[in-house]
Amino acid sequence: MLPAIFLDKDGTLVDDIPYNVDPALIRLGDGVAAGVRRLHEAGFALVVVTNQSGVARGYFAESAIAPVEQHLQRLLGVPLAGFYYCPHHPAGTVARYAFRCRCRKPEPGLLLRAAADLNLDLNRSWLVGDILNDVEAGRRAGCRTVLLDNGNETEWLLAPNREPHQTVATFDQAADVILQHCSSALPCTP
Repeated sequence: MLPAIFLDKDGTLVDDIPYNVDPALIRLGDGVAAGVRRLHEAGFALVVVTNQSGVARGYFAESAIAPVEQHLQRLLGVPLAGFYYCPHHPAGTVARYAFRCRCRKPEPGLLLRAAADLNLDLNRSWLVGDILNDVEAGRRAGCRTVLLDNGNETEWLLAPNREPHQTVATFDQAADVILQHCSSALPCTP
């Protein structure tokens, strides 16, 4: 079983442009390319886990997500082990996506499905995200978590399962924290 880095997309890997599915507008955040490369080289499986409620809200078709994934893969320059997304939202306007599900973060469903599909060790895995819903999903799945405190979290509704294990300002700092932890406490690779 492999350890993974579960990566939120919007606001963590890429600049947050709400409901954007235009690959031409997707830009990696500061420190992301180098940080992701270092995590990949350390032996982590890289898995994107992202809420895409724009599908349920009728802002774009579900088919618009695949070109975003392909473009992100090119920008990152390292292989993604998986790309998991939740198209649901209980207040959606598209009936077949408008319900409460188990995959929309803060629910852990995306991480659990990826772990089962890809044979991932959740206890040796990390989630990096920019809001506390990301942190909660990671904790509920059994992962360690890093909050990228870049101003995107606006509610700060704290509870024990929403407390990040680490908080950093940039993605490359998140990679530093994870890699330092691996070298001092747990091996990164099997």
